[in-house]
Amino acid sequence: MLRAISRSHTPVIRLLAPQSEVLIQTVRGRKSRTDPKAKSKIGRIKTPPPVDPVEMVVLKERFTEYNLIMRALRLEFKEEMLRKRFEEEVGSLAEERAKQEAEEHRSLMAWNDAENLRLRKIREQRTQKETEAKEQRQREAAVLRQQELDNYIKEKEREILQLQEEAKNFITLDNLDQRIEEALDNPKTYNFAIDKEGRVVKRTAFQ
Repeated sequence: MLRAISRSHTPVIRLLAPQSEVLIQTVRGRKSRTDPKAKSKIGRIKTPPPVDPVEMVVLKERFTEYNLIMRALRLEFKEEMLRKRFEEEVGSLAEERAKQEAEEHRSLMAWNDAENLRLRKIREQRTQKETEAKEQRQREAAVLRQQELDNYIKEKEREILQLQEEAKNFITLDNLDQRIEEALDNPKTYNFAIDKEGRVVKRTAFQ
C-alpha cells in the first residue's frame, strides 16, 4: 500500500485528509516581481520583429492622411457649430426669433387689453349697482327719518293740545277766589282704604 501511495502523484497529506473537507486544488498564477527569471529563458534574447521599410513608409503616409482628414472634419464641425450659434444670436435665426417674440408680445398685449376692458365693464356694472343700492338705502333712511320727525311733531302737538286743555283748569290769580269757594263747598277726604284690586273698602268721614 505504501508503494502505491509513493507511486501516485497525489500528495500524502491530501490522501490522509478527512473526506468531509473540501479539497482545493492549487492554481498556478503569475509570478511576483521578486521571482527570478525562468531557467529555460535565461539565455533568451528578445528581438523585435523585423519591419518592412516600404510598409513603414506607407503606414506613415496613411497615418498622416488620417490625421489630416480627422483634423479637417473637426474644424468643419466646429465651424458649423459656431455658424449656427452666430445665426441664433445675431443672424437670421435671431431676427426670426425676435419677430416671433414681437408677434407674441403684440398678441399678449391685445389679450391683456381685451381682458382689462371686460373687467372694467364688470367693475362699472358692479359699481353702478352698488351706487344705486346705496342711494336706495339713503332714500329709505331719509323717508324713515321724515316719518319719525312727523310722528315726533304730532306727538308734541298732541301734548301741547292736551296741555292747553289742562291749562283751562289751572288756578290763576283771576279765578283764585272762585276755586277757594268751590273747595270749601265740596270738601274731599283722602283717608280711605283699598283692597288688592284698588277698590275703596273703607272711607273715613270728613270732620
